[in-house]
Amino acid sequence: MRAITLPSFGGPEVLTWAEVPDPVPADGEVLVEVAASAVNRADVLQRQGNYTPPPGASPYPGLECSGRITAVGAAVTGWQVGEEVCALLAGGGYAERVAVPVGQLLPIPASVDLVTAAALPEVTCTVWSNVFMLAGLAAGDVFLVHGGSSGIGTMAIQLAARAGARVFCTASTPVKRERCLELGAEIAIDYHNEDFVDRVRRSTDGHGADVVLDNMGAAYLERNVDVLATGGRLVVIGMQGGVRAELNLGTLLRKRASVSATALRSRPVDGPGGKAEIVAAVRENVWPTIAAGEVRPVVDRVLPMSEAAAAHRLLEASGHVGKILLAT
Repeated sequence: MRAITLPSFGGPEVLTWAEVPDPVPADGEVLVEVAASAVNRADVLQRQGNYTPPPGASPYPGLECSGRITAVGAAVTGWQVGEEVCALLAGGGYAERVAVPVGQLLPIPASVDLVTAAALPEVTCTVWSNVFMLAGLAAGDVFLVHGGSSGIGTMAIQLAARAGARVFCTASTPVKRERCLELGAEIAIDYHNEDFVDRVRRSTDGHGADVVLDNMGAAYLERNVDVLATGGRLVVIGMQGGVRAELNLGTLLRKRASVSATALRSRPVDGPGGKAEIVAAVRENVWPTIAAGEVRPVVDRVLPMSEAAAAHRLLEASGHVGKILLAT
């Protein structure tokens, strides 16, 4: 088969479409012929040499895919050759074929085409596991998501709004902020020219945010804690703004608040908090809303898999809204 390989680390130009050995499904895995994958920030970090795949994972980038099952390993039940699926991956999505543990498979939701479905696994699993399973977002809560126009942001806005939360987000341009409002955000904040702490407090009569989903890490840590309401929950899922910052424990104590940091890729497949548990929760709670058209994947554009370098440049330029997909 062919896959996007990394002969060296560096800029997008190192991504190489090359012949590689076919994967073989192990016990409890299926082989998926990939229709499409999606570009994520973790793929950029891996390309740069800053994100080593977990032990046993494919060396090729790609944390999600859609496609058709072409073979099943031993001990696989409930899935058959020829079924169309999408899947959460620990790696290997930038390829023509990938082996997937059955616990990470999802059916294609009604009303979503096969290629577009590649935009769903990583964002739905990230948002549901962090915002709902971990932070416990509920109707009436104030929810703030940074990077509202990103793939994760566009899904978080929709799911939080549907759950009855008041949704705030940050985004850089008028076009991006308008898209966030269309998806269900109550207020979209220009983080270049507005203080999101002040805006959220003023808009909630001083209450603040009950849940904050953050992709920036160190750069936003102090202000994220400041914006939390009493009993608020900050969940950090990215480090685009650095990895080290001071945390005022006094503020956390006074607010009875919490800070959590989580990663999806390094979780085990099975067991409590594993990927299979998250995927099952997404299938139960999120898939019906997508099938009904109440929540939808947001896709900025689709490029050929062989043009992964161009897709990475687009992602790093941050002009997109939603997901950038790679189709085989």
